[in-house]
Amino acid sequence: MTSILSGREVARAIRKEVKQQVMLLEKPPTLAIILVGEDEASQIYVKMKHRACRKVGINAKEYRFPVNTHQDTLVAKIRELNQNPEITGIIVQLPLPSTISTFTVIESVSPLKDIDGLHPLNQGRLLSGGFLVPCTPLAVVRILDFYEIPIAGKHAVIINRTRLVGRPLTQLLLNKDATVTICHSKTQNLSEITRQADILVSAVGRRPKFTITGDMIKDGATIIDVGLSRLDGKVVGDVDSGSVEGRASHLTPVPRGVGPVTVATVLQNVLTAMKLQRG
Repeated sequence: MTSILSGREVARAIRKEVKQQVMLLEKPPTLAIILVGEDEASQIYVKMKHRACRKVGINAKEYRFPVNTHQDTLVAKIRELNQNPEITGIIVQLPLPSTISTFTVIESVSPLKDIDGLHPLNQGRLLSGGFLVPCTPLAVVRILDFYEIPIAGKHAVIINRTRLVGRPLTQLLLNKDATVTICHSKTQNLSEITRQADILVSAVGRRPKFTITGDMIKDGATIIDVGLSRLDGKVVGDVDSGSVEGRASHLTPVPRGVGPVTVATVLQNVLTAMKLQRG
């Protein structure tokens, strides 16, 4: 029987940890959230972060810019927030408009306030364990740890090679002594590779016709579904849950799987940033 790994339970545990630590502080930390444009999904994610901050006592300040904002204006604001001692962490909600260089903007965020863990310095620090780690990869590891799913010595297969998910997650799992294979759009014979996975992480998303089915996994595999798409008006992941039922030992649902934990790790990273800034 396949065990469903509730992300809500993990997120609740993380929020409890964070709230307890915030209550011990003389002054709560403050998260700055930067939103450019009117992207509907981005606005939803920003609201989720506001709500999560309120639950644990973290202050959240939102800075909105119109879609036609010049890159230099955005970078100037970020540098101002970098120098502001009242601001503990900074999140730039992605994606940015095509007229703005995402790399330039992310690089302008102080590595010590980079809550998304995307600054090149923080990405490089992953090689030695990491400080501020991208939230979705961190969420995947927190789920595995929470449910006491062994990682050391296991073969983990990740379908994603982005800087936001696949690459940092590869390093996090290597740091926990997994053997890691990373797959992407040019990978040949994908099913042959996924059938070798003890832990399969699929983070394709936004391609509702891409599906992990039961014949693509090995018996007893743990499946972490990071994908998020809309199909026939419903939110779906990368995995055909009915098809893998009974073959997988563990499966994260979509929704209420990795998503809530990702939001909770934002809060965790705010506290990590605070500690780093205090030395």
